[in-house]
Amino acid sequence: MGRSVTRLGVALVAGLLLATAGGCARVDAPAGELPAPVALPEEVAESTAAPEEADEPDEASPTPSAVESMGAAPRPSASASASPSAKPSPKPKRTVTAPRAVPKPPTETKVPPPPPKPAPTGCKPSYKGEQASRAQVKAALTDAAGRVYWPNSAPDIRIPVNLIKATAWQESGWQSNIVACDGGIGLMQVMPATASWMNDRFEQSYDVWDYRGNAYLGGTYLAWLTKYIGDMYFDSDYRLDASLCTSGVLNSCLLNAVIAAYNYGHGAVAREGQPLAIPNPSYVRNVRALMTECVCLSY
Repeated sequence: MGRSVTRLGVALVAGLLLATAGGCARVDAPAGELPAPVALPEEVAESTAAPEEADEPDEASPTPSAVESMGAAPRPSASASASPSAKPSPKPKRTVTAPRAVPKPPTETKVPPPPPKPAPTGCKPSYKGEQASRAQVKAALTDAAGRVYWPNSAPDIRIPVNLIKATAWQESGWQSNIVACDGGIGLMQVMPATASWMNDRFEQSYDVWDYRGNAYLGGTYLAWLTKYIGDMYFDSDYRLDASLCTSGVLNSCLLNAVIAAYNYGHGAVAREGQPLAIPNPSYVRNVRALMTECVCLSY
């Protein structure tokens, strides 16, 4: 998830883009809502089941838990439960699809570490451990796309399966054991510091060296970026639909912004008080092309 894509990922996917149409990244995520735990090897076949929501905080706790701070509703008191519960107001539909010219203040104050410095020219990636099969990678990425990352405050956030597959192909060519020169690891090229940040923020223990944990970390980062940028520029409209993007205008939709931020970091895309920015147009175009033309979609 950083700018490490200029190495093997770009070379590999550039060739594929010429043959079929095209492409590597870094990761973010907000505190509180807990994604489903990583499946054990024997559970991979069942990994598409919907994750359970995080446990609610203990009533006796004097301070809000991490789950509450991310939007989970606290457990109602005895007096509150005695009265009939009010139905939640329907979320207003956004009629304008373009981003706000002046963004709202960010809803998240704790943000991921900055992306790494570019790798030295000529550096070649290394490999660690065994390579997961295409079938294993496909199952892990599909499972990561099917999870609900914000079950309480933003349950409508979903990561399109073709987006996470295309991002993994751009980042690593689906090589689960590759290590980039800038430190990016595995399928989604997750940086070690970013993995630690997300595990701490979401109260998880995903293993960045395991292909499934790596896929979940990449999916978690994409979900965090969706909410962070969606809250600032799109009035909490979290749709990652290509149909909402204006042709030739990369900063016109949330999908392009999330792709750009996965590679360049949230701070280069969503800037307080400034319009939405796309600092890496080539990367965005590559991933967008891979979302419809990648050979990986047929695996």
